[in-house]
Amino acid sequence: MTTPDPSPSPAHASERLASLRREYADTGLDAADVDPDPLVVLARWLDEAEAAGIHEPNAVVVASVSPEGQPSARIVLLKGLDERGLVFYTNYDSRKGHELEATGRAALLFPWHDLQRQVRVEGSVARVAPEESAAYFAQRPRGSQLGAWASPQSQPVASREELDERYAAVEQRFADDAEVPVPSHWGGYRVVPEVVELWQGRSGRMHDRLVYRRGADAAPGEGWTLERLAP
Repeated sequence: MTTPDPSPSPAHASERLASLRREYADTGLDAADVDPDPLVVLARWLDEAEAAGIHEPNAVVVASVSPEGQPSARIVLLKGLDERGLVFYTNYDSRKGHELEATGRAALLFPWHDLQRQVRVEGSVARVAPEESAAYFAQRPRGSQLGAWASPQSQPVASREELDERYAAVEQRFADDAEVPVPSHWGGYRVVPEVVELWQGRSGRMHDRLVYRRGADAAPGEGWTLERLAP
């Protein structure tokens, strides 16, 4: 058995990365076989990812950009999908919250490696209605509700102990309450898709890419055009 290098250099890692290859299956993705509405396809692919045993099939990368043009990305969990768009929840005072508020734009990526699939989404973003955030917050485990109060997301903290103390203080604050209220700084964002790309791995790196685009004045679920992109 080969013993891993305890302190690999960036150059060594680069050599290994260059040699990593995996051939993709020849499943295929044909424009004639997909629904005219990409959100219908996304819903079906989410179901198939769950059925395949993908860990956290609703995990999605959310990319935002600062007013200065600095991009950033992180993984969140998708918690809503309907004809209006895709919903996730977060701290409005976090870095992504500030960037989404400033630009009103976001990009999403579902990376289902085991199924050799990706879905990319680009569109506008806005807060969901407060009652919608409250309804979802009420479904969360109590520990997650308390965490939403305790964590100053994206802000520097002195230590893990400080976080634990903040959580303990919140736990004590709401100890006698049957329900934990929704923090004013917490809630959902809805990404309204304008571009949705379906990606299916194919052999020889000749992957299938189908991209939907929606006109600016189209109603939800309507106005989509579809074209194929070169891999």
